[in-house]
Amino acid sequence: MLKIKKMLLAGYQKSEMAGGRVAHVTLKGPSVVKEICIGIALGLAAGSLWKMHHWNEQRKVRSFYDLLEKGEIGVVVKE
Repeated sequence: MLKIKKMLLAGYQKSEMAGGRVAHVTLKGPSVVKEICIGIALGLAAGSLWKMHHWNEQRKVRSFYDLLEKGEIGVVVKE
């Protein structure tokens, strides 16, 4: 009995059904602030990964054009 009272105080509610006394968790709606914080965190993580990918691609393109300008590589196939 004491255990059920502790559960009731911890956010549980008891159910008066034929099966006896069972503690059920009370359902709460979504927390708007929590959802916004999670969305911001996921957005920043995805954005930073996307930005790092583009920085890497930009570095590759820049090194290609540097090598092309130095004459170390060419785009025309030698016959």
